[in-house]
Amino acid sequence: MKSVKRSSAATIKKFIIDILNGTSLGIVLTLIPSALVSQLLLLFSGNEIATQIAFMTTLIQSTLPLVAGFAVGQILKLTVIDSGAIALAMFVSAGVVKSTANGTIISGSGVMLNILFVAFLASILVKITEKSFGHFKILLQPLFVAVIAGGIGLMTLQPISVLQTLIGDGVAYATELTPLVMGAALGVIFAFLIVSPLSSVGIAMAISLAGVGSGAANAGITVASFTLALMGASVNPIGGTLAHFVGSPKIQMANMLVKPKLFIPTSIGAAIMGAVATMLNIKGTPFSAGFGFSGLVGPLTAWSESDKSVVSIFSVLLVFVILPIIIATVLKWLFMTKLKMIKAEDLKLTLQ
Repeated sequence: MKSVKRSSAATIKKFIIDILNGTSLGIVLTLIPSALVSQLLLLFSGNEIATQIAFMTTLIQSTLPLVAGFAVGQILKLTVIDSGAIALAMFVSAGVVKSTANGTIISGSGVMLNILFVAFLASILVKITEKSFGHFKILLQPLFVAVIAGGIGLMTLQPISVLQTLIGDGVAYATELTPLVMGAALGVIFAFLIVSPLSSVGIAMAISLAGVGSGAANAGITVASFTLALMGASVNPIGGTLAHFVGSPKIQMANMLVKPKLFIPTSIGAAIMGAVATMLNIKGTPFSAGFGFSGLVGPLTAWSESDKSVVSIFSVLLVFVILPIIIATVLKWLFMTKLKMIKAEDLKLTLQ
């Protein structure tokens, strides 16, 4: 009986994580193109090609619920029809399509909390009905899931949008009230999320984490990435070492969960850098908060949100390169050489 309960709990846990990861993948696929080229395109303002690229990357952002819905279905190992049904339900209820007196407009990337809610609802409906429509599945299931899950999502869109705004405002207010404490806390929280099964990007989007709160979260992720990379550099190939910050430190997730002691140095570093980023007024957006150094999304966004002065350039370099390397070096010495609490083998990657 206990084994059945454990099995059911594990299945539910995997289902939840799969949906979160699928949604996060949709966020990455649709928002990274704009994040990578938006600042570069400003240098070519008025150029026809640059204008077209800007149009494409902006339009891609509005496909977030569609891409995320399909990604959820694929990660859940559903059929194309099932995945498409989830994507349609998420798209119609995301808030990216709005009716006006002049017609219908598509803008923004949607209300993330509502997108997540409908992702769960639509996925459950698909699981329940995946064999119910027989030969008429291709005709009926997309309509059924879109109308039921999407319809409920349309009803919850406004209240969830208000809730998301309130959460974001609450975090922003707390950050203004106790900036150093909240900066340190956000740095630690996101340094933990980036190496957990949960999505740092999805959670940042869901709570609309912006401004200095986003900057602190980015700083925490960045120093965690450099710390893990440096501590495991002697036992990992150069590609694996670079992948910690060029890609994502989530590659250490298995080691971190098996050896919780690894969270101690990353948390210390993240608390320091979260506070420092807040003091230096490093800012970000809800999207950039979950990336840190990866894809240069964090530093590029921090630069775009700054006043572009020489001081700002130095501050961004300090937070995203100079201090993370210094702190990572100190933490490696402290925990590996001095205290001998952590060994390089604790961070060895199993790469295919």
